[in-house]
Amino acid sequence: MLAYTFLIIGLADPQIGSKVEKVHRKGVDLMICMDVSNSMLAEDIKPNRLERAKQAISRLIDNLEDDRIGIVVFAGKAYIQLPITTDFGAAKLFLSTINTDIVPTQGTAIGDAIDIASRSFDNNKRSRAIIIISDGENHEDDAVAAAKAAEKKGIYTYTIGMGLAEGAPIPIRNNEGIQVGFKKDMEGSTVISKLDEAMLQEIAHNGKGIYVRANNSETGMDKIFEGINKMEKNEYQNKMFSDYSDRFQYFFAVAIVLLIVELMLSERKPKWAEKINLFGKRTL
Repeated sequence: MLAYTFLIIGLADPQIGSKVEKVHRKGVDLMICMDVSNSMLAEDIKPNRLERAKQAISRLIDNLEDDRIGIVVFAGKAYIQLPITTDFGAAKLFLSTINTDIVPTQGTAIGDAIDIASRSFDNNKRSRAIIIISDGENHEDDAVAAAKAAEKKGIYTYTIGMGLAEGAPIPIRNNEGIQVGFKKDMEGSTVISKLDEAMLQEIAHNGKGIYVRANNSETGMDKIFEGINKMEKNEYQNKMFSDYSDRFQYFFAVAIVLLIVELMLSERKPKWAEKINLFGKRTL
């Protein structure tokens, strides 16, 4: 009976040994502020500005090691999409859900996004940076002042301009994803969304970062990443769970020993044990 008990426990694969470990790492903290206004649907950069930006962020995540990343989405208002984390798998998952419907209020509140990103960092001495990905058409707030305020806290602001100088119309699609026209203004004229480089350049300048313009051949994220890599990577402490260890083999070993002992002692069982027929044998 003991042998069978240990076999059952072994088959359940008991695992022990897990514990919280403190791991020391070196890296920087990044907050990605992503424009999700309707103008990011313009297709001057293929397949469109928004999808190209998501592809660039995905490649950036692939290059991160001991860094931490968070995501802020903004249009007329800014919201935290992903708090700062070392879970790059979760970052990619949240990134895949981003679209222009995720923020109900239209506009381009870059300053609000910078403020929220600045408050999202921990109170620590790690190097911190904000990456703004937008077409730069800011009409909501003072983004330059927000970049200056962040810089005073030791947070650098980098900007990537998504779009071409000549601009492009903003397509309108139905529920099935089929294009049915282009966005028009109050006078019925087609709206052309153009990249506002001057705004993004001024934000980066006052945020002690750099500005890069994306195009159809590259997004500029590599240059941004090079700049971030030059920042001092301070050590920080991270808590993580160590892996569980399997312990089934010990229970199997005890069960085998007990079965061997049972076979060796089977002819000298006491009378009370003869009523227990473990191996299906019958006494004639």
